[in-house]
Amino acid sequence: MPKEGRQHSREFKLVAIGRMQAGENVSALARELGIRRKLLYEWRDRFRRHGEEGLRLPGRPKRGMVALRERSARKDPPAPAAPVAEDELAAAKRRIAELERKIGQQELDLDFFQLALRRVGAKRPTSGASGGTASTKSSKP
Repeated sequence: MPKEGRQHSREFKLVAIGRMQAGENVSALARELGIRRKLLYEWRDRFRRHGEEGLRLPGRPKRGMVALRERSARKDPPAPAAPVAEDELAAAKRRIAELERKIGQQELDLDFFQLALRRVGAKRPTSGASGGTASTKSSKP
């Protein structure tokens, strides 16, 4: 893991956030970049709340940045970069619903077969010897 206090540029953070939004595995991305997963999620959340300004380096802002920040504060907050298209979102939701239905059906099948296996095991008569017939005593004296 990297040393504490390591600072990353805004561009570095934006690239990492873009890769997260593109669907890359966050754990693998964190390992590749040499940072904690939690840090990636913090960057993403700050970007969603405050836009690129939320990704600035800590410390006192440069002279021109104060005026820029004041102007941008008067405007509406920026939308997140590369928003997911509505049709992609709807398709993803349909796929999730389909998979949840499939899991539910598999759970029902599994419950059915477990119950059937228990019933078969309980009804099967056991014999004392291997290969012998399993039967009850004769009712004849």
